[in-house]
Order: sequence, then C-alpha cells, then structure tokens
Amino acid sequence: MKEIAAAIAASFAALGASIGNGLVISKTMESMARQPEISGDLRATMFIGVGLIEAVPIIAIAIAFVILFV
Repeated sequence: MKEIAAAIAASFAALGASIGNGLVISKTMESMARQPEISGDLRATMFIGVGLIEAVPIIAIAIAFVILFV
C-alpha cells in the first residue's frame, strides 16, 4: 500500500507541474509576441515562476520517499 501511495503522490505532482509549466511558458511566449520590448523582463519572471513550479514535484518526491521508508 505504501508503494501505491508514493506512486500516486509522485505522479500527480509531476502531472500538475507539467501542466503548470506549459501554461506559464505559453502565456510568456504570447506576451513576448505582443510586447517584444519587455521580453527580457518577461523571460526573467518566467524562469522564476518555472523554478517555483518545479519545487512542487521535488517536495512530492521527498514525501514519497518518506512514505516508502518510514
């Protein structure tokens, strides 16, 4: 049962992060196309956002390891 719980936690975190990254990147590209003069600021903000989104699956993997080995 622990293995199933860990797999569910990791898979939903990966799914959510991939959807979130796709939305952030697509909206940033759309904004860059509309206002190319602020593309540098948008790119920096996008990288911060993607980094924060990627923290979620990393935490979920840590929780999955805790579920498995504790």
